[in-house]
Amino acid sequence: MFESILVANRGEIACRVMRTATAMGLRTITVFHHADRHAPHVALADLAVELHADVPTAAYLDVEQILAAARAHEAQCLHPGYGFLSENAAFAEAVEQAGIAFVGPQSDVIRLMGDKIHSREFAVKAGVPVAPSVTQSGSVKQFVEDAAQIGFPLLIKASAGGGGKGMSIVRNAAELPDAIRTATGEAERYFADGRVYAERYIDRPRHIEVQVVGDGKGEVRHLFERECSVQRRFQKIIEESPAPQLAPALRDEICAAAVNLAASANYRNAGTVEFILDPSGDFFFLEMNTRLQVEHPVTEMVCGVDLVEAQLRVAAGEGLPWAQADITQNGHAIECRICCEEPDNDFRPATGAAQILRLPETEGARFDGGIREGQIISAAFDSMVGKLICHGDDRNGAIDASLAALDELILLGVSNNIDYLGAILGHDAFREGVLHTGFITEHAEDLAPAEIDETDRAAILIAAALGVDDFRSLVFDTPEPYASIGGWRN
Repeated sequence: MFESILVANRGEIACRVMRTATAMGLRTITVFHHADRHAPHVALADLAVELHADVPTAAYLDVEQILAAARAHEAQCLHPGYGFLSENAAFAEAVEQAGIAFVGPQSDVIRLMGDKIHSREFAVKAGVPVAPSVTQSGSVKQFVEDAAQIGFPLLIKASAGGGGKGMSIVRNAAELPDAIRTATGEAERYFADGRVYAERYIDRPRHIEVQVVGDGKGEVRHLFERECSVQRRFQKIIEESPAPQLAPALRDEICAAAVNLAASANYRNAGTVEFILDPSGDFFFLEMNTRLQVEHPVTEMVCGVDLVEAQLRVAAGEGLPWAQADITQNGHAIECRICCEEPDNDFRPATGAAQILRLPETEGARFDGGIREGQIISAAFDSMVGKLICHGDDRNGAIDASLAALDELILLGVSNNIDYLGAILGHDAFREGVLHTGFITEHAEDLAPAEIDETDRAAILIAAALGVDDFRSLVFDTPEPYASIGGWRN
């Protein structure tokens, strides 16, 4: 096993990786931009190395500075977390060439799976179902004609895309040319790759993904599936495992397809194979994420494993830590992504200071966070600041535990989606497991926050503040030396 690790990331995922690394006895090294100098991941690491850049995000994307830090402080392995450079094939290659173990898949596999067009072609060769599609290879006019033959509605997607960028739904031929131009422009702007393709759009689909871990030699294990259908703007905000109302035979078929795809690529380390499931029960390959997913804790909870530990053991050459028969599901887990945003304003990212942060004490609750009280939440990074994961004996138990924990979770000073997540979990359709990727749009009116009178708002804020010990002490406790005088007054 390694003796030292550099985590090339920030926030909650950097903290998450370092907690496991520390428990395994590794010396932890992290990197930070000046704007993050007081962030929790900096305090948690054994050693923190400052990266210099005018823009904070540029620091975490600076390959040369990160590798220099790894070499200077003798890191034996490097974990990229997710986001930033985690799915950058050139970065993975550079890490390996520097003589440092990359805690992730091989660079050529990252390159293959990061290209949605090539990965779909690979999936077809591996016998994994893929939705009918067409790739732009000539003029826009020809692409429009070819795409129209698939039938509407269509989904236009960027080959190098992610996070909903370069993606749009087209419901008739008249909309197609503009949608192609828009998707191409976004793809070039966000990914420097203007290639797009069109695939059949499935109304009311479910988003099912399978966690896999491979040894790089063709041996792959799956850790069952996750349901990721509750999304806003094509981005997940609630994930759970097992997926509700999924027939055992269909679950087995989807997991087998994921293992087959990963094994065909000689996949190494942790990854996720994502599928679209239509209402009829047909499923289609969507993409493969060649990294640890944001939602990996729900799998850890139901399978009783530590995926970061498994990643490190595979990267160290120890092989897969379990046989397939050893991996079972126990109970149900739900993850809520805590984001600083305004749900009633099209989920616009919010900024401000996290003035008060109180974590829940609900049994079965886990909070993976990367912020502290007083920290400034800026527009420089993603709006997600933490994840609340709750386990129950069954799905209803997990929902109840999640609602209780959301009620206990307090984040004051910056707008967030805590109440909105509670509204989703408390909705009858969610409780019944009637899920699809348009859930939030379909139930938008039910999920909208109630209007609060300004007088009531002030009373609520005062009551919340009085529930915080530090605030109550500041307001009501008599400071020294007056406290020692007793009841005497001049």
